[in-house]
Amino acid sequence: MRILGTVGLPGSGKGEAAAVAREAGVPVVTMGDVIREACRDRGLDPMERHGEVAKTLREENGEAAIAERSLPLIRDALEESDTVLVDGLRSPAEVARFEAAFDDDFVIVGIEAPFETRVERLADRGRDASDADREALRAREERERGFGMDEVMAAADVTVDNAGSLDGFRARVRDLLGAEP
Repeated sequence: MRILGTVGLPGSGKGEAAAVAREAGVPVVTMGDVIREACRDRGLDPMERHGEVAKTLREENGEAAIAERSLPLIRDALEESDTVLVDGLRSPAEVARFEAAFDDDFVIVGIEAPFETRVERLADRGRDASDADREALRAREERERGFGMDEVMAAADVTVDNAGSLDGFRARVRDLLGAEP
């Protein structure tokens, strides 16, 4: 059993790593999806209220609230696969919760890319068009860093540099997953 938890700033490549995992048949649990579901449960638009609801969940249920809501999804995925990728770690409390649940089978994967590269990627995405604005991206980063993301990134067991080509990044992620090209 192996649970790979990805952490990285917006536009660093977490979603692309998740896409590689899915292509390789590795189940993916996206912590952002847990938040989007909580938004919908509260009758709120996830596109407009994602950050607010993430903060509220943590205030209402503790710093590990999103990790706690992700655990049943991870356990379900482990029934069908020996490896699961958890997309979108944010806080040391989340890491602690996953380490308590999975011990040494939990691996933190940091994904890094330079700011300007991330701005360009987010601008190319369309759905994150507001993040193409450097100030909006800096504000989003500060909010996520406020959850303790820098500490999680510093604690990464493995770091994947995503400053180069997409093909190179995808190959590094496949290697990490132990997947065939």
